[in-house]
Amino acid sequence: MSTLEVISILGIPVLLAGFLSINMGASGTSTAFAAAYGAYVIKKKWIPILFGIMVIIGAFLGGKEVSLTLGEGILPPELFTPIYTSVILFVIAISLFGANLMGVPQSTSQTTVLAIAGGAAALGKLNTDKLLYEIIPMWFILPFVGFTLTYIISKWIFPHIKTKSLEGDFEHIREYKGLKTALIISSLYVAFSVGANNVANAAGPIASLFFNEFGVVEINGWSVSMICLLIAAPLFGFGSYLLGFKITRSAGKEIVKITPFYATIIGIIVASLLFYASITQGIPSSLVQLNGACFIALSMTKSGRKLTLSNKTVRRFLSVWMVAPAFAFLVTYLLTLLVVDLA
Repeated sequence: MSTLEVISILGIPVLLAGFLSINMGASGTSTAFAAAYGAYVIKKKWIPILFGIMVIIGAFLGGKEVSLTLGEGILPPELFTPIYTSVILFVIAISLFGANLMGVPQSTSQTTVLAIAGGAAALGKLNTDKLLYEIIPMWFILPFVGFTLTYIISKWIFPHIKTKSLEGDFEHIREYKGLKTALIISSLYVAFSVGANNVANAAGPIASLFFNEFGVVEINGWSVSMICLLIAAPLFGFGSYLLGFKITRSAGKEIVKITPFYATIIGIIVASLLFYASITQGIPSSLVQLNGACFIALSMTKSGRKLTLSNKTVRRFLSVWMVAPAFAFLVTYLLTLLVVDLA
């Protein structure tokens, strides 16, 4: 097959996957570095660089299982044709792009899964067991665990620990160099988990499309899934540079005034839960919702439930989190039906 033929088959889906990766990088930056940015321990210029490096490492070491889930577990891989793959990626990218413009970190994983599910449902090929009994339950369990751990730690454990570093504010963090280092490490850990889980949202469909069209599983000893992951990962860093800072400000400073100590704890909780879902379950999970759940739990212990739920940023986050995945499912479902009718 000539290069021109390959480009004609993969051109549009790959461009859409690239656009999606850029938008996911913008959204993922907030979950990785909102805490550190809110605590003023990382300069703005370093965030895209560090984020991009850790995403690439995470995708290389831990992204394969989630990529297989998205490429095979919801919709049979033979149905990832150029037209259906393009529809799925287009809807995901537009949904996330809108959320990024609003400055709201959106769940790339939920949007991706439900977009694929929408196309699969329209084709009558949806793997409902995988979706209903494995993936969706984890979307509720993991944020609940993150919320509960943060709430318990903030309300009943740390108040009994007598140390100035616990409540030290942003301006005095230089007095606690060990804490500053721990916060930076936790942010890098979150970025690593983004690579292990979220890069597959763009790479999984492309890998299945490539296999479906060319029947190739490996190229020079490298699996197609891994190659797609490593191509998509650097675009996350580029998206972080282009669009990430507005969302990082929203998540890091507009829900609750967070101390460097709590920022570190939240980063460790979030990254560990996501990494668990990636490595042991191969389930695409919502990093931004994990992060948001922890921030909301902290806000409730500091400001109270009523004040937290009346916070405009919290309300905007919750609204977009509910609407965007449903939008992705519905639009993909309708567009896929349209494509079937035209075909």
